[in-house]
Amino acid sequence: MNTTAAPLFDAIVRIDRLPATGRELNVSLDEATREALAEALKISAVERFEASLVVAPLRGGLRAQGRLLARIVQPSVVSFEPVTQELDEPVDRVFLPEPSAHKPTPGSEIFVDLEDDDFPDHIDGPEVDLSALLTETLALAIDPYPRLPGESVESLALDTGPKESSPFAALAKLKPENDPDA
Repeated sequence: MNTTAAPLFDAIVRIDRLPATGRELNVSLDEATREALAEALKISAVERFEASLVVAPLRGGLRAQGRLLARIVQPSVVSFEPVTQELDEPVDRVFLPEPSAHKPTPGSEIFVDLEDDDFPDHIDGPEVDLSALLTETLALAIDPYPRLPGESVESLALDTGPKESSPFAALAKLKPENDPDA
């Protein structure tokens, strides 16, 4: 039983068929695929999605470098009006085969260098699907709190109630005004 979801678009590269000089991979999504991607990312729309990558062999794996250009639409967190965001993100990822000779034994210590910029992704098999990389790059570039220029909660002129809303202020309102203990 396969529990992994099928990719939304095709960006598969076979390592064993990759020329030594590398090759270009250009991805441009059609409208139906952009709609499915917008639904997967839970945003209103993906109006543009274009990626241009150079994929070259590297130590038994590959390195993908290039750019992702996208235009997305999502609702403002203040007024729920549509906000358009232009994205131009660099892509640089290394995919290496998992070292079989250095598999740790259960209970052994593993050294992880946290100062390293980026860990390589491990692959098993002759294919690398770059659609997950491009989808992840887009998802990480999306503004989590989009709003229109000059928009803020204060600009909506909402009545947020009394300025002093502590529990003690509410109790003070319940006391009679001529109370000698006040």
